[in-house]
Amino acid sequence: MLNLSQNGCSVWVASSTELALTPTAVALGKFDGVHLGHQRVIQPVLQSIGSEEGWGNGEKLPESLPINPADSSTLASPQKRAYSTVVTFDPHPHEFFTGQPRALLTPLDEKVQQLRSLGVEQLVLLPFDKELSALSPEEFVEKILVQQLQCQRISVGQDFCFGKKRTGTAQDLQILAAKYKIPVTIVPIQTDTNDLPANGRSLNITSSEDHRISTSLIRQTLQEGDIQRATRLLGRPYTLTGLVIPGQHLGKTIGFPTANLQLPKDKFLPRQGVYAVRVIILSETSDTPPTQNLGVMNIGNRPTVNGTYCSVEVHLLDWSADLYGKNLVVQLVKFLRPEQKFPSLEALKTQIQLDCTVAREILSTEC
Repeated sequence: MLNLSQNGCSVWVASSTELALTPTAVALGKFDGVHLGHQRVIQPVLQSIGSEEGWGNGEKLPESLPINPADSSTLASPQKRAYSTVVTFDPHPHEFFTGQPRALLTPLDEKVQQLRSLGVEQLVLLPFDKELSALSPEEFVEKILVQQLQCQRISVGQDFCFGKKRTGTAQDLQILAAKYKIPVTIVPIQTDTNDLPANGRSLNITSSEDHRISTSLIRQTLQEGDIQRATRLLGRPYTLTGLVIPGQHLGKTIGFPTANLQLPKDKFLPRQGVYAVRVIILSETSDTPPTQNLGVMNIGNRPTVNGTYCSVEVHLLDWSADLYGKNLVVQLVKFLRPEQKFPSLEALKTQIQLDCTVAREILSTEC
């Protein structure tokens, strides 16, 4: 699978090591969210490409990857450089061990998009099954990293564990890989404190375990509606990306038409309620730029009209055209209020008017 961006840059997505482009410079982990801590783990892999140490002896990166990695005529070269590669697991290990589906901060398409923006060339999805989970740390290094992926460099977080029953640590990986002369970078745990600047860039600080940047912490902040902190931990706004599908047209009847979003089934939803959001309407053709708008979003069951299922609906503040069939990227800016049941549609309409006024004020002052 080749995922191309509009500017021609690409990420090769391999569903197994057999389909991977080799040799590789690998960042290992789950990477759900691709948050600031994950980005630090990925960075050494990116820096290694084209460096003086010689990933392919300074060979210049191609603008895009070959479409068929099995085509030997495309890959054959006397000087092979290492492809910057993120290696993760599918399904998520938590889902495999519990048997319960796990909602993700970044489902596959979103993860690929974020990795592409960082400059990663390849994503390898290791099928997490009984066979993989039974590998000892030594077997994982030898079979997966050395033999199958032909690793030339590895980067992991300080708390990375691997192998059967998670018995292998980052330090173990460093020792095992050294036998094959593969350098391993262990990235310190990144933290977030109240002293962290709003842009979330200065991460060389120490703090308690409570401030550790993690997927779990981001999920917690989103569940609490603390969107500003979630944005800081991610290094970007949390987004919901989906296709606009027909709804019940209830918003239109009270003067606030909404776009009903169909999201990936495994997308993690934040706290139910009303949000101030920025909305990007993706273009259908590469030569047409996307448009950006301000909006108000509701996540919930719509108790005022006796809704029976959770929906995600977005009202654009300055938009009157049809949105059906379009893909929207909704960036969460601020949680406004919890969802509530109103005594009448008129009372609901009055509250939505107030929500729109507050959202417009917030969004006009946000950078």
